[in-house]
Amino acid sequence: MSSTLPSSVPVSVPSSVLLQAAQLAAGGQQYPLATLYVVATPIGNFADLSLRAIHVLATVHAVACEDTRVTGQMLHRLGVSPALMAVHQHNESQAAERVIERLALGERVAFVSDAGTPAVSDPGARLVAAVRQAGFNVVPLPGPSSVLTALSVAGDIGSAGEKSGGGFRFVGFLPPKGAERSQAIQRLQLEAMTTVLFEAPHRIETLVQALAEHMPERRVTLCRELTKQFEQIHTLPAAQGPAWLAEDADHRRGEFVLVLHAQSPVDAELPAQAAAEKLLGALLGALPLRQAVDLAAELSAQPRKALYARALELRQAEDAAED
Repeated sequence: MSSTLPSSVPVSVPSSVLLQAAQLAAGGQQYPLATLYVVATPIGNFADLSLRAIHVLATVHAVACEDTRVTGQMLHRLGVSPALMAVHQHNESQAAERVIERLALGERVAFVSDAGTPAVSDPGARLVAAVRQAGFNVVPLPGPSSVLTALSVAGDIGSAGEKSGGGFRFVGFLPPKGAERSQAIQRLQLEAMTTVLFEAPHRIETLVQALAEHMPERRVTLCRELTKQFEQIHTLPAAQGPAWLAEDADHRRGEFVLVLHAQSPVDAELPAQAAAEKLLGALLGALPLRQAVDLAAELSAQPRKALYARALELRQAEDAAED
C-alpha cells in the first residue's frame, strides 16, 4: 500500500491576512504574562501552523527556538519579529536560565523546535522542567506531530494494537552505531506493541536491512517526507523493505518515520523463551557469556538461570563444531 501527494502550486497569503485571521480566531482567549508557551510548528507544510499558534507567535516578547535561522524564516513569513533565543541540545540548561529571566520580568516567551511538537525527540524537556521548577506557567499549543501523523495512516492502533495490549511505544532515533544500536534492534524484536521510530536518510538503508533480518514478517509502514510535496507512505513486510528502498533513489531521500506494526496474533503466541533464546544467540556472538546472559535476561524478562544453562549449551555446541 503506497500513497504519494500530487505536486501542487503554492499559494502565497499575505502575512497581514494570516495575522487578522489568527486574531479573530484566537484573540479572545487568555494569554497570561510570565508564561512559557510550547508551540507545535509544521513538520513540512507551512499551512499546518494553527491560527492559535500564529497569534501566540505574534504576541510573545521572545521566541526560544532550536535554530534561529529556521524559526526566523517562519516568523518572517508571518510578518512578526519577536526576539529570538537559541535553545538546543547543547545549551538547553544554560538557555533555560535566560528564558526564566525574561519570565521573571513578566514577559511571554514561546518555545518551538525546528519542526513538530517540542520535547518529542527534540529539545524542550529540560527547559519546561526548569521553568516549572522556577514557579512559572507552561502552556502547550498542540499541533503537528510526525509521530501521530504516521500512526494515523498506519492503521494499526485500534486493530492489531488492541490484540497486543493497545497503545504504542515511541522510540525515536536509535543509537547511531555499535553495540548500543544492535541491542536496541534486539529490543524491538521482543516488543509486541506498535512502535514508532525516526531515522535519517543516511542510515535508513541499514535500519531497514536490520529489520528485514531480525523480524522479516513484521509489517512496517515507511513514511517519507510527511506532509511535504513528495510525501510517500508505504506498508509492507519488513523482509521487502530493502528491495523497496533499492528500486528508486527517491525512496531513500528525506526524513523517515517508521511504524512497526503490532505483532500479529500468531507472532504474539510464540513462546517468550524462544524469543529470548534467539536474542541470547545473537548476543553471544558479540559479548562474553555472562554479559550476554545478563543482558538477555534484562531485555526479555526471562529467568537468568535458564538462559545461563542455554548459553552453556550453545557454547559447548560451538566448541564441538570447531573441534
